[in-house]
Amino acid sequence: MNKLEEARCVVIKIGSALLVDSKKATLREAWLDSVCTDIAHLRAQGAEVVVVSSGAIALARVSLGLTGRLRLEEKQAAASVGQIKLAQTWSTALARHGLTAAQMLLTPEDTEARARHLNARATLRTLLKLGCIPIINENDAIATAEIRFGDNDRLAARVAQMIGADTLVLLSDIDGLYTADPRIDPTAQHIPCVEHLTDEIMSMGGAPPPGYSSGGMHTKLLAARIATRAGTQMAIASGISEHPIQQLLENGRCTWFLAPSDAGSARKRWIASTLHARGRIVIDDGAKNALDQGSSLLPAGVRQVDGDFSQGDLVLIFDQAGTEIGCGLIEYDAEEAGLIAGRRSEEIEERLGHTGRDVLIHRDDLVLTRS
Repeated sequence: MNKLEEARCVVIKIGSALLVDSKKATLREAWLDSVCTDIAHLRAQGAEVVVVSSGAIALARVSLGLTGRLRLEEKQAAASVGQIKLAQTWSTALARHGLTAAQMLLTPEDTEARARHLNARATLRTLLKLGCIPIINENDAIATAEIRFGDNDRLAARVAQMIGADTLVLLSDIDGLYTADPRIDPTAQHIPCVEHLTDEIMSMGGAPPPGYSSGGMHTKLLAARIATRAGTQMAIASGISEHPIQQLLENGRCTWFLAPSDAGSARKRWIASTLHARGRIVIDDGAKNALDQGSSLLPAGVRQVDGDFSQGDLVLIFDQAGTEIGCGLIEYDAEEAGLIAGRRSEEIEERLGHTGRDVLIHRDDLVLTRS
């Protein structure tokens, strides 16, 4: 059975290079109409559809006379102008197929802060219930190099996690994951399906690209990790030709990343896909075995505490071999965690001067992330 055919909620990510002809700096209107035809087909099959679309800056370059490499403030200004054009473009194109577009701009904080995450999710679910096609982009007009998602691949994965989508499709200029860069290595082999995101698979994405705007296979694999941990299957497929979603429905060439059958509760999916960890802790083998058995993390099993974090922040958990094994919301700030690391629970009050929780990370706030 085709993996897209039975999808009930689909997030489609579209990059600016697909939407805008970079040489002519004009909209690829025929291509966009074909994508809207595909979306209408998915809707007719009963699937909900969300689009994460880049293109605001690219659409504004010509009208603003901006050429070459843009400074951050120029990108922000271009985004302010281009976002209007982008929303109008999608609204007009979808309306030709009897569909209503809705615009939503997100920042990382909208998905990292639990209350804002829930509010954004409620809005998206309401839009979908009303039959709309939400068009989402990062709020580049206010984003900076320090706070931005950095790419719409990961934004799309967070949106998929937020609304509980079963399928995420990243349309790209390449038809999937290869063992090496096929543009450089003629012996590179296409990988049609990835069941587990191992370290070997992650290394195939190469190093993260430099600069303000990141992308490439590296960020797509990071998106796959976010999505699959949240229980969402993901495809990387070529979007260059017209009707790319229809091609997927017809078993077109791509790479599918499979999600585990049980991805845990909504709260744990949110924890697992949080982008910005504030610290890291290293635990011994005894604590590692206890976590495997479903226990909370006690201070006694902690061997090292790094980072500047506050109570409630997300921290990564590593074993003594340096392998990341999980993450969770910590019950103490960095200073207090350092003071009680390696200590038994009954020693906490003596070390801190006050009574605290017996656990460092409660099992309800902890997710094991090993593939």
